[in-house]
Amino acid sequence: MSTQHGGDYAAQPTPAPPVSAPPTSAPPASGPSVAVSAEPTPDGATSGEHVSRETPTRDEDDPPLAMEALRAVQILNPSGEITMPRPDHPRVLCVANQKGGVGKTTTTVNLAVALALHGNRVLVVDLDPQGNASTGLNVPHHAGVPDVYDCLIDNVPLAEVAQPVEGIPNLFCVPATIDLAGAEIELVSVVARESRLARAIQAHPEKFDYVFIDCPPSLGLLTVNALCAAQEVLIPIQCEYYALEGLNQLINNINLVRQHLNPTLDVSTILLTMYDRRTRLADAVEQDVRNHFGAKVLEAVIPRNVRVSEAPSYGQSVMTYDPGSRGATSYFEAALELAMRGVNTGGTA
Repeated sequence: MSTQHGGDYAAQPTPAPPVSAPPTSAPPASGPSVAVSAEPTPDGATSGEHVSRETPTRDEDDPPLAMEALRAVQILNPSGEITMPRPDHPRVLCVANQKGGVGKTTTTVNLAVALALHGNRVLVVDLDPQGNASTGLNVPHHAGVPDVYDCLIDNVPLAEVAQPVEGIPNLFCVPATIDLAGAEIELVSVVARESRLARAIQAHPEKFDYVFIDCPPSLGLLTVNALCAAQEVLIPIQCEYYALEGLNQLINNINLVRQHLNPTLDVSTILLTMYDRRTRLADAVEQDVRNHFGAKVLEAVIPRNVRVSEAPSYGQSVMTYDPGSRGATSYFEAALELAMRGVNTGGTA
């Protein structure tokens, strides 16, 4: 067989790995780079333009160990040298959305941990009877543990109920037990029932930079208490259509609370969660939300990431469970943006 004949065989596609060819200016014919080819599509746009700006490059999607380690050190901040700006006055944020499963608790836990790891004093108030925020911070919340129910019903001071979070300096949590499930019924006959939580937070002797209130997936008295106690509302929105359906009802309720109970309440922050970069739907939802809410929407977007889902089963946030993961990096960026917005606007984003 001649050399020329052998060269012909090398040029044919076969199941075996192809013979390496001299480098050319064209992109390789396989691998993810094909998806971002600069050739125009029938609608006149390049395929790269159809990919959201949130889509990480190949290097970001599968980072080298050195880059991952660098991000982990930045997020865990063991030396304490990296600090996020602290607001001029305490910021009380209610994390609310009556739709379940959109990432309220996950957002509350991870933003709180990120801010606490970088020099801020943070209090998390778990107002959901399921107690998931308490679980995520590894704070005991079994029956008999003093919890937020005692503050709402029995006027127990918040300082007696708040517990320090192990391993995270400057982070405290007011847990929720199953007793909280009956609080809405018991609050019906209580005087000034809507402002019980607000008074408890204001009476706390220590001043925090941030207070995050994790709301239940409903618009009942517990959520109304949170809206009355807060200055700002942070709404996590899942990048799917159903998440948009109940948004108008939530905004209407927030407006009612502002008119009648808490005139300073403001929807300051929207955070897009569970962003799936493989779908056009996620892009469409993102654009709809950004067009409607404008600058209230954080630039940081939280992707679907298995590490974020795994972390609570170990009693941790993703920030400490896998600080080099894409989920931890996204929440770190969201926390930094939230902190910068608060400083630039005098404490209210």
